[in-house]
Amino acid sequence: MLMTIEQVLSKDEVRQFRDRLAQADWQDGAKTAGTLAVSAKQNQQLDDNAPLTAELGNVILRKLGANPLFISAALPRTIYPPKFNRYAHGGNYGVHVDSAVMQIPCSHLSMRTDLSATLFLSEPEEYAGGELEIETAFGVQAVKLEAGDMVLYPSSSLHRVTPVTEGARVASFFWIESLVGDDAERTMLFDLDQAIQKLTPSMQAGDANLLALTGIYHNLLRRWAKT
Repeated sequence: MLMTIEQVLSKDEVRQFRDRLAQADWQDGAKTAGTLAVSAKQNQQLDDNAPLTAELGNVILRKLGANPLFISAALPRTIYPPKFNRYAHGGNYGVHVDSAVMQIPCSHLSMRTDLSATLFLSEPEEYAGGELEIETAFGVQAVKLEAGDMVLYPSSSLHRVTPVTEGARVASFFWIESLVGDDAERTMLFDLDQAIQKLTPSMQAGDANLLALTGIYHNLLRRWAKT
């Protein structure tokens, strides 16, 4: 499932982020690339250990924790601390797939990457190029969102960031381990949950059909969730 979640950050929050990031110490992104990706990665990143990275990342995590659409779509078990990158002057990231398992910073814990997320912090008219291209069963999907909007997609997908030929593309990116690792099962649960939410306002509390659908949702989640 590939989906857009709008207004994870408000425009005012985006401006605050951008003001802080404009003063940041950006580093060569290739330092954090894996063996196969290092030659394909040409961008800048914030130091994962920088106080600003943790500060802004925690804001994003709080916003996601209060976002019903994100919770419904991702069913998050673990979220990797958000990172930040910047593409400019032809910066790009060639076709790659994200690592299946990642170690959580400052811990001995690891997580499976089920979903990848990019939260755009630059308006699309601020830069040329910089599309996130994701290979799906229906072909390549090019994503370039409004600042504050986020795209969520399977981490198993091949994807790339096209060269930024003008301006600068700033974004946050991170990964999610879901309670339901299988994408098809997670998508089915999301569709069912969204249908229940749409039906609820038009039905009386305690409606037998609504209760039955809700029961099916939770029994499927109980069957598929890995806690």
